[in-house]
Amino acid sequence: MLALTLAACSAIPVREVSENIPATDAKGNVAPDRPLKLIGPLKVLSLNLAHGRKDGANQLFLDKQTIRANLQEVAALLKKSDADIVALQESDGPSRWSGNFNHVAFLARQAGYPWYLRTGQAHNWLFDYGTSLLSRVPFIESRHHAFPPTPPTTTKGFSLGQVAWQPAPDSDETILLDVVSVHLDFSRATIREKQITEMKKILAGRHNPMIIMGDFNADWFSDEQVIQTLATKAGLHTYRPQARDLGTYRSGKKRLDWILISRELAFRNYAALPEVVSDHYPVVAEIVYAVPATERSR
Repeated sequence: MLALTLAACSAIPVREVSENIPATDAKGNVAPDRPLKLIGPLKVLSLNLAHGRKDGANQLFLDKQTIRANLQEVAALLKKSDADIVALQESDGPSRWSGNFNHVAFLARQAGYPWYLRTGQAHNWLFDYGTSLLSRVPFIESRHHAFPPTPPTTTKGFSLGQVAWQPAPDSDETILLDVVSVHLDFSRATIREKQITEMKKILAGRHNPMIIMGDFNADWFSDEQVIQTLATKAGLHTYRPQARDLGTYRSGKKRLDWILISRELAFRNYAALPEVVSDHYPVVAEIVYAVPATERSR
């Protein structure tokens, strides 16, 4: 199966929802105005949502009320984090195995994000899930990509949303920023390597500063070196790549969830949060534009 470009993906029917919803404050009041661009340092968060099961064994064993309560905890975390953009993986649309409601729309409303993008890369009679993005500002452009099927594991892929960003509050300069939520196969290193190569080829035609967040199912010390390959070939970097204190999976010993940014960007801070709202820990970072205005004008 040949890899499709993002342009080609946009021309075929996709299982994708992008919706404007009312932005609300903590009391549920609708905000009178919505921003059209992000201003100043950018805060982002990535989380494998685990289909709303929290740290339970399987979402099939949970009733709808329990899953909604679990997602309420996620929404409270998102509000507390004050993230401008959130990347989600294993985020469900209406699915029989997880309460039969749209988890992404639910989170967007509960956490006060006026815009969301949901892509269902894996879907059958039992489930419909994939990668998603929540945003405080509208998506100027949105794309999705599903990697070729990898039976017996389910299909993985990524979602891309483009937003407007004014990095310096005291400047009128606005740039376009690409934000990606990605999920790679968990079972085989060879599949992850192919998916990384495919994603790199697809994103190579885009020339905006980029943030890639998600569950890579690989750490810096993995034999296949997925993170290093993407960082090197796509001109990206991450925060303290060899750190042993930023684990994101279960006991925190493995760092499977990552935020990578292009060379024009820099990390102001980065953390794996301790809150247990999934079998993965949330990752949050504050990002600034590192290129001086004098160089950008050349």
